Amino acid sequence: MSIHIQQVNKHFGNFVAVDSVNLEIKTGELTALLGPSGSGKTTLLRIIAGLEQADSGIVKFNGEDITTQHVSERGVGFVFQHYALFKHMTVFENVAYGLTVRPRKTRPSKAEIAEKVHSLLKLVQLDWTADRYPSQLSGGQRQRIALARALAVEPKVLLLDEPFGALDAKVRAELRRWLRRLHDEINVTTVFVTHDQEEALEVADKIVVMNKGRIEQQGTPEEVYDTPSNPFVYEFLGNVNLFHARVKHGHSTIGNIHIPSPEHAEREEEQQGLAYVRPHEIEVLTQPTENAIKVNLDLVTIVGPVARLEVLTEIDEQLIHVELSKVQFKQLGISKGDNAWIQPRYSKVFLGEGI
Repeated sequence: MSIHIQQVNKHFGNFVAVDSVNLEIKTGELTALLGPSGSGKTTLLRIIAGLEQADSGIVKFNGEDITTQHVSERGVGFVFQHYALFKHMTVFENVAYGLTVRPRKTRPSKAEIAEKVHSLLKLVQLDWTADRYPSQLSGGQRQRIALARALAVEPKVLLLDEPFGALDAKVRAELRRWLRRLHDEINVTTVFVTHDQEEALEVADKIVVMNKGRIEQQGTPEEVYDTPSNPFVYEFLGNVNLFHARVKHGHSTIGNIHIPSPEHAEREEEQQGLAYVRPHEIEVLTQPTENAIKVNLDLVTIVGPVARLEVLTEIDEQLIHVELSKVQFKQLGISKGDNAWIQPRYSKVFLGEGI
């Protein structure tokens, strides 16, 4: 089931929640709507579901205009952040609910419902919980039951609103890997909302980065992370260092170093800009070299296999974040207070103030 969003707008009073959004989601694609609070991602998801009506624009499923269609007629499965399971019902009854409330003409038999429910519980690896109540399950288990309930009605589209937001970090990481494997198995068109960059990068086929009701960029996780289209996307998707740069003829000058900037190859006159450099794109040297910036090592934090450094530039004491493997850091043989030199391996320069 493909989804087409065409020029969709939604206002709440003077607040613009969704601003002229155009989006195409392919059949079977797992798409993440990613952005900060208030970016419009949940409102857009609710418009797709039919839980909100757009002020203007068109929503299509498989080319059919369903803009004014009621939520009950759209064939969507919806999973909320806080599970929304019925506390007084067993796990079996929760998963079966969507089937048991169907009109008599389309309602499966009790045997068919039982077979379907047990099949889904096995799919989410919780078939042993059928007779338990939600209060007897962990948060991660409840969320998997909520997903099984959404799948029971065989939705054309599966929509998830911050599905793992209420869980702790370890459970969240386990569930997102599980969701990726499950999606590959059931292959239903899925859209999920998240503000967790790592979650979107790990799970999605496509990421749609939103800000202030607009789409800033969309593409594969690799595309949006490696080639951000603007400073907002660069800063939202992970940590980044900013350097003042002078740009001319496809090269950028940062202090006393020179970095290729092929995106500005046609620029003949020198112009000011900001160079964006990821912490892991910085090489640390223990000896001075012509094309490097002298720094002082101010802080070292070891997190598992990763060493996170904070260094201060010698000239203006600008704080720079650097990431490298713990093994690489140990091989450097430096410690807090020592001098070192850094070289950005890659940067992207945005002209002006980068906005």
